[in-house]
Amino acid sequence: MSDITLYSWPTPNGIKASIALEELGLSYKTVPMNIGTNIQKEDWFLKINPNGRIPAITDGSQRVFESGSILLYLADKYDADRKISYAPGTPEYIEQVSWIMFQTGGIGPMQGQANHFRLFANIRSDYGIKRYIDETKRLFSVLEDQLKESAWLAGDKYTIADIANYSWVQMAPGALEIDLAEFPAVQKWVDEIKKRGAVQKGTNIPDSGRTEEARLEGFKNARAKIDAMKNTDLH
Repeated sequence: MSDITLYSWPTPNGIKASIALEELGLSYKTVPMNIGTNIQKEDWFLKINPNGRIPAITDGSQRVFESGSILLYLADKYDADRKISYAPGTPEYIEQVSWIMFQTGGIGPMQGQANHFRLFANIRSDYGIKRYIDETKRLFSVLEDQLKESAWLAGDKYTIADIANYSWVQMAPGALEIDLAEFPAVQKWVDEIKKRGAVQKGTNIPDSGRTEEARLEGFKNARAKIDAMKNTDLH
């Protein structure tokens, strides 16, 4: 029996938690955290996540913050049937954790910086855009090499390792115009995960009120704003 409250917004990190909750069929309450309003910096939320970031969960009196920690917590406590995880101590478990750390230490920070320079910066930096998009692509090539050999990142089934990495990779075409055709094994993996009902539902929790078309249009407009700053390039 769970007493879970999810504090989140449909960002790449946020949807990791909601997808996992949906995959496990857990009941939970949702508190929408529109990060554009800086609600995540308010004192009440800092008691749940001292770092002032989403997602976070409470499970009764237990707080869990950082998206990778949430995935591991949910799997360890609620995935007794190992539907989307492997048992601690097994070789597959170690592989699973390694790919989660690859995402939290690599793809998340690097793609996040690519998003910043390509979409949100208040000055254009060709250097920043190239550096972080190139590094994001390099990390995708690491996934590509793994997924050429295996349908899933850890072992022979879909796990929280796939959820962690998918949540970021699926954003790259729309936000950064990275063509996943460059990474055919990654493209196949993304397409397969996207078919899952829990993924389709979890990707839109909480409801931000924006359609997919509006989201893509927002990315397009953000890129155009950056491109209009070419005369202020920081090379």
